[in-house]
Amino acid sequence: MASPSSSANVMLAIFEKKTVSLDLYRPLRNYIVFNYSEREAQNLEDDLQTIKQYRSEIERVPADSLPARRDMLQNYYKALCAVESRFPISPDKDHINSVYFTWYDTFKIKQKAVQQNIHLEKAAVLFNLGAVHSQMGLSLDRSAVEGRRQASMGTSTTVDMSVECAGMLERLMLAQAQECVFENTIAKGSTPGVCAKISRQVGIYYEEALAALNVAPLTYHFDKGWLAHVQLKAALFYAEACYRYGMELHEKEEIAEEIARLKSGISALSEAKKTSSKGAAQQLLDAINKLDANLNQNLARAVKENDRVYLMRVPQASSLPPLPAFAMVKPMPMNDVLDASKEKMFASLVPDNSAKALSRYTEMVDDVIRAQAERLQQGSELARVKLKEMDLPDSILALEGNLTLPMALKEDVDAVQICGGPAGLEAELQQLNDLKRVNQELLIQTEELLQKEATEDAQFRSQFGTRWTRPQSSTLTKNLQDRLNRFAGNLKQAAESDTRIERSVRDHAALMSILDRRPIESALPTLARPIMSLDANEDAIAGALKQSLVRRVNEAT
Repeated sequence: MASPSSSANVMLAIFEKKTVSLDLYRPLRNYIVFNYSEREAQNLEDDLQTIKQYRSEIERVPADSLPARRDMLQNYYKALCAVESRFPISPDKDHINSVYFTWYDTFKIKQKAVQQNIHLEKAAVLFNLGAVHSQMGLSLDRSAVEGRRQASMGTSTTVDMSVECAGMLERLMLAQAQECVFENTIAKGSTPGVCAKISRQVGIYYEEALAALNVAPLTYHFDKGWLAHVQLKAALFYAEACYRYGMELHEKEEIAEEIARLKSGISALSEAKKTSSKGAAQQLLDAINKLDANLNQNLARAVKENDRVYLMRVPQASSLPPLPAFAMVKPMPMNDVLDASKEKMFASLVPDNSAKALSRYTEMVDDVIRAQAERLQQGSELARVKLKEMDLPDSILALEGNLTLPMALKEDVDAVQICGGPAGLEAELQQLNDLKRVNQELLIQTEELLQKEATEDAQFRSQFGTRWTRPQSSTLTKNLQDRLNRFAGNLKQAAESDTRIERSVRDHAALMSILDRRPIESALPTLARPIMSLDANEDAIAGALKQSLVRRVNEAT
């Protein structure tokens, strides 16, 4: 029998968010002049004018073709990425604090968001880009095969200001894209089994969109016509799948299950018509009535044949396995399209985060130099005092067998020996390896728990269908997954640092062995006579050397 889909092809389009007039040119230029120079601002005039033009086009009611509007939104988004990395926009007094981004809710025009945060601007532009893609898909001629194919590609993704709304709109766009594939499948004359699988997936996408619309924060946020449209489409394509699957069952002479499937489809349509809100398109209502008539016609035929020929017991619909489904569409990746890494705008300016890092580095270098200079000065002063207090300098005392370590070095050696010396260091390294292994095991266990949770969510979603209204596992665990990835990166860096330390310890093992000697002075090389080639009395030379050193110390002080 003919499919009712030809009269059910009314779909929903997403319209762009509205904003208010905003001057980005003047605040950005002032920032460049204040932090760089007037010459730099003049050199970047073209980039500033481009940003000004993009923002002006965003504010106007779209009059260009949809592809041109799409390209403009993409270009503005990449320009915003360049602005974000070089111009700090926030309420802070040292930032650009005169820019207020204002955007109105698409579905509740009286609601608006106002922020001094460029992330709001970027999110709104991405939302409008998704809206344009949805309009491009619905503007194509879906009466032809190529038009349906392009439409299924054009409505495959969207982004919104909240996770919940973005997820709902994504499901809705996937549903409409899969619906285009279904129309194409019917036009090609595919088998009832194939049509049933594709139709069922259309219904699943609509059911997921409906579930999101019925929970906070989307409840009561959308027009009743939207709810009615999505609810009726979900029922229509579930019933369509029952209708197509029933045709395949009839060919296999599985009459009892055919009757159960047809009754289930009729029941779904009846329930949807009774519970859905008003506001659905008449075209959609006509399609539902036509499909309902076809289901009842096939049901009457199947019941008559079963009563006269097969005499099979008709099972309850609840005892039947879920209808098979097959997805033919997926979200379109936008990473390459929106990649701003090659954006040349404001390239001559040092990015704000780099400038801050350079400033911090300069401060750190200054602190190190200042600390070392102070330490050198203190050491010099201490050396002058010590040399003045000593009757003989250290070099002369060493010849007399009175070798001692400087007090600071002696304290460091004592501290290392108290901790166990080289053996203690080896124990610390082993403990580091043990901790690294434990952390790696915890990382693996956490990854397994997240994967288990995702698997269970998928099982429950498959088992309970629309009754399972919890958001997607990937949405709920995204923050955990991001933190897990960061922890894995930190763990890798720590392991590399530990490896370098262990290599350094191994390279200096021979030198470090002297730390096991007590007292440490017994391991140090000593000065012994003769320390030089002498052709006179050694005591006379040593005395002359002593007098010379003392004289120099006195001169220095």
